[in-house]
Formats: sequence, C-alpha cells, structure tokens
Amino acid sequence: MIAAIGKNNSLGKDNDLLWHLPDDFKRFKLLTTGHKIIMGRKTFESFPKPLPNRTHIVITRDYNYKLDLPNCIVVHSMGEALKLIQDDTLTYIIGGGEIYDLGMPYADILEITRVHESFEADTFFPKIDERIWKLTQEEFHSSDERHKFNFTYLTYQRR
Repeated sequence: MIAAIGKNNSLGKDNDLLWHLPDDFKRFKLLTTGHKIIMGRKTFESFPKPLPNRTHIVITRDYNYKLDLPNCIVVHSMGEALKLIQDDTLTYIIGGGEIYDLGMPYADILEITRVHESFEADTFFPKIDERIWKLTQEEFHSSDERHKFNFTYLTYQRR
C-alpha cells in the first residue's frame, strides 16, 4: 500500500488531498509507474484523467459503473481485485480510506509519507500496528518553499 497521511492518520477531506507535496507526488509516480494500482471509485474520480503507465483497478459497489478507458478495470470487491494481481510481483493499493481498510490484511509493505501535522479530515488511514509492521526505512524532509509541511518517508514490512 502507498499513502500520504497526517499525524492523526488523516488522508483527505471532500475527496481531495489536504496538502501539496511535489516531492511526494514524484515518489508516488516513481514507485507506482509500470504497476497495477488498486483504488476505490472516489479515488479514481478524483484524478483529472487516468495516471499514465499504470493499470487502474477500480473497486465499486455500483454494478452499473462502467469505464471505457484504456488500462482501467472495474471490479466489485477486494477479492476480485486480488485475483487480477495474483501473478504480479508488485501492485499498489492507493486508497481511499475504506480500500486501505480492506487491503491492510493483504499488504506486505506500506510505503507511507507521514506529514508532520494533524488535519481536519473525513477519510483516515488505518492504524499501523507495530506488532504487525516493522519500520525498515525512514527519510525525513524539512518544509521548504515548495513543501509547507515537514514529512517523512516511512517503509514498513509485515513482520
């Protein structure tokens, strides 16, 4: 899974991000390009267009929901999404909150950007239980003219 989350596990509000961190966008692009990405319908619809060089697997409960776009597949459960990636070595779950909840039991690695600020939000990332997850990498970034907040890249691996 890959996510940028606030100090209080905030993800977003009104289907939008709570911060703008250009270096985090670059990292997201670097890590996910060339892979399948699993997301909920609202997350998919928050993009202006499908992300290039990635296969989008969009989970929705709406059986009438259709996407006639290249590299976009609609499924109706996490189980269906997981069947589509069973032969892949790397796939990313990219949100939103409910999809992260559903995906947490299946994830092996968490790529987290921890924004060092709490935000008012309506969507949250699940709690990272350190009895299950081991922090294996950490890289701090200070705020600057392009990044309003301090943030840290954190990589967790399932114990």
